[in-house]
Amino acid sequence: MPIVVMHVSSEVYPFSKTGGLADVLGALPLEQAKLGQGGTDVSVTVVSPWYGRLGGSLEPELIARFQVPGMSSGSQVGRIEQNGVTYLFIRQKGFEGTELYGLVNDLERFVYFCKAVPYALEALELSPDVIHAHDWGSGLLAALLRFTPVPVALEGVKTVFTIHNLQYQGRWNPWDLLSWTGLPTSLFNPDGLEFFGDVNLLKAGVVYSDAVTTVSPTYAQEITTPEYGEKLEGVLMRTQQQGRLHGILNGLDMDRWNPRTDPYAPFDPPEDKARVKRELLHDLKLEDRPTLGLVSRFAGQKGVDLVIEALGELLEDWNVIILGNGDIFPERVLSLLSKYAPGLHFRQGYDEALAHRIYSGVDAFLMPSRFEPCGLAQMISMRYGTLPIARDTGGLHDTISKDIGFLFPEATYGSLLEGTNQALEVFVSRPEKWRSRMEAAMKLDWSWTKGASEYLELYRRLIAG
Repeated sequence: MPIVVMHVSSEVYPFSKTGGLADVLGALPLEQAKLGQGGTDVSVTVVSPWYGRLGGSLEPELIARFQVPGMSSGSQVGRIEQNGVTYLFIRQKGFEGTELYGLVNDLERFVYFCKAVPYALEALELSPDVIHAHDWGSGLLAALLRFTPVPVALEGVKTVFTIHNLQYQGRWNPWDLLSWTGLPTSLFNPDGLEFFGDVNLLKAGVVYSDAVTTVSPTYAQEITTPEYGEKLEGVLMRTQQQGRLHGILNGLDMDRWNPRTDPYAPFDPPEDKARVKRELLHDLKLEDRPTLGLVSRFAGQKGVDLVIEALGELLEDWNVIILGNGDIFPERVLSLLSKYAPGLHFRQGYDEALAHRIYSGVDAFLMPSRFEPCGLAQMISMRYGTLPIARDTGGLHDTISKDIGFLFPEATYGSLLEGTNQALEVFVSRPEKWRSRMEAAMKLDWSWTKGASEYLELYRRLIAG
């Protein structure tokens, strides 16, 4: 019999997306399904909310209706079958709009989404061997499966919880949550759901799941320390000591990010990259100089403020092309500077075509992250022969070889400039070395094959007890 795996996530590409969580859920289940088609016994399903508008080319087919205790309105399940994966979408009150997060009733929405999952599976007569939940939006699921009545088919199901970014934890007033969920109030203690007077949904996933994973080996170690633990380092250290904490490196959708078939900026062979750069600089009205790119959310984690601080020095030697949005301060500063600073191009928001052209056309890619659980941008940039200049942390440490990219030790303006100066020296003075690094980067395999296999091995160990 195959291992029946069910991923549960608040977003999944291409149907819903705000960041890297969706990309992982868009790629990992597909790779696991490929393993199943290749002879490995595995069946893969993904469960996510049915938002008011979903991306992708297909609409879910309504297949079941059910009732969640405590909800006045009924719930529905829609299904899409695609590339060997079954996608189930739960439609219920609170998810009628198109916004994924940031609503005043986020707590209620995702609590009831977690509550709905077991009843949806009961309505469909599904009994997975492993339920694999992702980030705080599905963090309560393991506690509900353990401490509230569940369908007989789910008794004994193994649970895995993946932390994609520890900074986002889902903290709310405890008494509302406990009354909505039916969880016993005895769980509200420092060893359980309680976190500085709140309930912490991510902590619930960590404490009550059979196994906990993070998205890179180095990040798994970092989050057990005060510097990176976001006040959960004690809980995570105990989880590690119990043998429940594992670091499994994310992969990349190698078909979506392929320089040879890229829909916006294709090139092949590597020599053709120079043409893509010329076209990008021409369209952005920039001179032919060494060029840095940055595609990022504007959040404190990402270190965009360090780039702004260093822009004066950077623009002496580099063009700098930035695409992103988020925190209002860097948006406003970059919008103003881009009007007057030669060599700087800033585009606010996210533009899929420009993102691809930046990865494809610039010489080096900046990632000055204060912390980085895994990061996909450095993998994408290397896939396109664009060498990363990055802070030596988390998944950046695990993926960027010093023979290919340029790692700097501190999240400071001075350390960032040391990294860019090292890269500039190689680019200008040793072009043959730069080319060899570029060619080596393009040969790296960032596929999900290894990570998907590691997850399957973890599932097998859990099922075997």
